Amino acid sequence: MLNKFVKIFLSVVCSFVVSLSIVQAANASYAVIDADTGRLLMGNNVHDRMPIASLTKIWTALIAIENNDLDEEIVISRQAALAEGSSIYLEPGEKVTVETLLYGLMLRSGNDAAYALAEHTGNSIEGFADLMNEKAYLYGLNDTYFTNPSGLHNDLHLSSAYDTAQMLRIALQNDAFKKISSTINYKSSTKNGVTWQNKHRLLREQVGAVAGKTGFTKVAGRTLATYFEQGQKKVIVVTLNEANDWEVHRDLANKVFTEYDLVTIAEKGEYKAANNKKVVLSKPITLLLTKDEEKELQNVLHLSRKQNEFGIWHVMLNNESIYSTRVDIKID
Repeated sequence: MLNKFVKIFLSVVCSFVVSLSIVQAANASYAVIDADTGRLLMGNNVHDRMPIASLTKIWTALIAIENNDLDEEIVISRQAALAEGSSIYLEPGEKVTVETLLYGLMLRSGNDAAYALAEHTGNSIEGFADLMNEKAYLYGLNDTYFTNPSGLHNDLHLSSAYDTAQMLRIALQNDAFKKISSTINYKSSTKNGVTWQNKHRLLREQVGAVAGKTGFTKVAGRTLATYFEQGQKKVIVVTLNEANDWEVHRDLANKVFTEYDLVTIAEKGEYKAANNKKVVLSKPITLLLTKDEEKELQNVLHLSRKQNEFGIWHVMLNNESIYSTRVDIKID
């Protein structure tokens, strides 16, 4: 309905613009984002480029899922079977499905699984790293560069808490990734036939943790990514080089769930814009906000002088866009 209340301000600049107690993680970088929108809610040194260890495998898994059928079989190479570091004990010549390797990758952090998936998907470790970097560039992960699929230390293999949180948010939009990364126990179909338990302890503790990934190297220290849900509130927490990561993740998630409300900024429907124009919002705009932030919001709609088909609706806070979505334009 047109009489829905949304504060709209009009200005013109080359286009029509209608203004529509946690302890800080010591010696660590951390980021907490809204899992729906990607908005940064809390953080410390969020863009510091640091080694992320096996959090790398979030991106490895997504690339492998997007480029293979889950039931494809991979013949394990000697190089993959002998990969340095954590292992699911694959044997050279063994045939394993992509799906099983993904469970071994995400639940047990198998470097052998990472290398097998990389060789199959990218034809080489270098080729797979190129795929990882291309996708990181596509999503604007400017703090991130990969040299391998496992996260073993390389001076050039770096990311940030912010980028890593965004990686998990992007990956969780894939149903197969979300299912695998949220699984607690999985009976493997490898030759050893063991049942793998997810290394991410919080998933087993009934604290709202739904999915995530653990990591560790001597250089990176402990790294951890966790996706939490409480009702309709959804957040992602990433810590890098934080020894007390389990507790920090619980506290950061609880802090957001306590201090932030899920607020509907605008309902789905039509809104009068300028002159004879209306805009159509196809779904409600709902954001995690503190009470103080809610008071300072402005809705800003950008309508191009030359474009009468669509506009961009921005939600502004402190003169920065914290959310944007396309809206269709109707002319009376």
